[in-house]
Amino acid sequence: MSALASPDPDRATDERLLREAIRLSRARMRQGRGGPFGAVVARDGVVVARGWNAVTSTCDPTAHAEVVAIRRACRGLGTFSLAGCVLYASCEPCPMCLAAAYWARVDRLVYAATRDDAARAGFDDALIYREVPLPPEARSLPTDQLLHAEGAAVLGEWLAKPDRVPY
Repeated sequence: MSALASPDPDRATDERLLREAIRLSRARMRQGRGGPFGAVVARDGVVVARGWNAVTSTCDPTAHAEVVAIRRACRGLGTFSLAGCVLYASCEPCPMCLAAAYWARVDRLVYAATRDDAARAGFDDALIYREVPLPPEARSLPTDQLLHAEGAAVLGEWLAKPDRVPY
């Protein structure tokens, strides 16, 4: 357990909900609906949303199980914050899904297989993990910054907007 993990999580609940994520990953994979990944968002031990990898079935490279589950949970709960919720994932989330979990403000993340297991199955995120800390000009994805002042001006307007909803 990491130093930041909850001190006394209910292991039986965690295992039950994680098994649901694993069950989803297997079922949807076998149905040809996407890759072998499933996720569940729960609040107080009750499932509020389920997701599975739908990248190939929806032609959406962002339709990873965790992102799908987070989107469904937010829609279902009518909020962009999943504070008070736990995200259960059949596999350690990729960088995109991990970032989504942070943005969603989930209280905790519980996963089964590791990113090394995923890499052995052909889902290798190592390049992204290496690229993220690099300055944009050093990344393998050619990146150009243009119109800085115009883009930054919109952010300045946001800061001055009295009715903005911080997130």
